[in-house]
Amino acid sequence: MPTTKTLREGSTPKRAAILAAARELFLSDGFDRSSVDAVAGRAGVSKRTVYDYFGDKQTLLQAVVDSIGRSLIATIGRTLDETLTDVTEFTELEDALVTFSMTIATDMLGSGEYATLQRLVRTESGHLPHRGYNSMADTPDEAIAERFAAFAAAGLLEVPDPRLAADQFIALTFGVALDRLGSANATEDARVRPLVVEGVRTFLRAYRMGQR
Repeated sequence: MPTTKTLREGSTPKRAAILAAARELFLSDGFDRSSVDAVAGRAGVSKRTVYDYFGDKQTLLQAVVDSIGRSLIATIGRTLDETLTDVTEFTELEDALVTFSMTIATDMLGSGEYATLQRLVRTESGHLPHRGYNSMADTPDEAIAERFAAFAAAGLLEVPDPRLAADQFIALTFGVALDRLGSANATEDARVRPLVVEGVRTFLRAYRMGQR
């Protein structure tokens, strides 16, 4: 089990170096064959520093997974701000939601960060807090729900339950692509875009004002 000792926040550059070293080793050698000594050596810190900052190797693995999750969540936040902030008319929503979805499919789901997260969660699940551990949790869904609530407040959509609307939007766009194609990586598969476009249109037909 992970340690319960009080950990040091420590130096940000040292913490980042440890996380980067651990990530590289967990990917190349696997969790069981990656030693704290090897992580410390690659990070250029002492073994004691690794223990002081992270406590044990299992907690370090979780910290690596969590750091990748935070990076992906930041990508979603930036994409929401860049694509869905200045929409003021219903007629603009289809293009905006397609642009948002395709950007996520390219910049997040098609990224090395996302592939790394999926690989670590899949191969090292036995060393994470629980099976199916998700460092992103519900944060992306909640962020999309907040944007849909804003659209409802502006009179663009009728959204009685923003979180449910977000879940349905994700299922109709990325979910369909993942289920049908096994991937939502729009960079590698041109079939993703038509699925996303139709999903957006289905969502808007359901949530247009006066349709519910």
